[in-house]
Amino acid sequence: MGEGTTAESEPIPKVRTVEIDRPWAWLAAGWRDFNRVPLLSVAYGIVFSAAGYALMYWLYAAGAFYLILPATAGFMLVGPAAAVGLYDVSRRLETGQPVAFGATIKAILSRADTFAAMGLVLMLFFLAWMEIALLIFAFFFSDRSISTGNFIEGVFFVPESLPFLVTGTVAGAILSAVVFAISTISLPLLLDRDVGVPTAVATSLRAVYRNRKALALWAMIIAVFMSIGIATLFLGLVLTLPLVGYATWHAYRDLVEPEGGDQAPGALSSGSRQTL
Repeated sequence: MGEGTTAESEPIPKVRTVEIDRPWAWLAAGWRDFNRVPLLSVAYGIVFSAAGYALMYWLYAAGAFYLILPATAGFMLVGPAAAVGLYDVSRRLETGQPVAFGATIKAILSRADTFAAMGLVLMLFFLAWMEIALLIFAFFFSDRSISTGNFIEGVFFVPESLPFLVTGTVAGAILSAVVFAISTISLPLLLDRDVGVPTAVATSLRAVYRNRKALALWAMIIAVFMSIGIATLFLGLVLTLPLVGYATWHAYRDLVEPEGGDQAPGALSSGSRQTL
């Protein structure tokens, strides 16, 4: 993927190549940010943990208990949009600006149109996943009577369980990989610079392509942390969501050349890097 521009002839920011082990540096930087504003970080995590509980309760109350598993798994697809406020917190810590909910909301609202467009894209992926999950469920269990009382036994302890889980996992992994590729750099970039969604997505795709090994490791780390957060009935998100959000900002700073080519104040220092 060579240098180029988007359809609107907007220059695509330069992307660096980094060593495969750089995700651990991003994670360490994210942990430092968490410890600098622990109360704000925990509060942010609690909000989305509560949202997870509310979603599960709503599905259960509506009798759509069979959608709870794919809906919780689908959080991976909309998680990047949920972390936009955390990117702004790290940006403010990096530059020494005051950190507060109000300032973060103001920063997000200043780019409301672009974030809404990107959020719509991620929501479409989420809805596509829910539709695919329903089709997979119907394919394997349409001949069974499954209710709330026998859901666990009827889905996870029958001969169809293994192919059902493998098919669902593969489908979810493919969608998650696409969402990761288009969003891992684009959302922090949209917050940081006045660029359009096509430019941000193109930059994200370029960064992923040129740092395939490092970002494959980063994607696995995110998957593990978010899975832990969800598997603990969303309690773990109080810690894992802010940590991953802050680390993602540092990944963006490490992978995308700053405007003017200068190191951003307080940005993560690195070892061997090459700008392309």
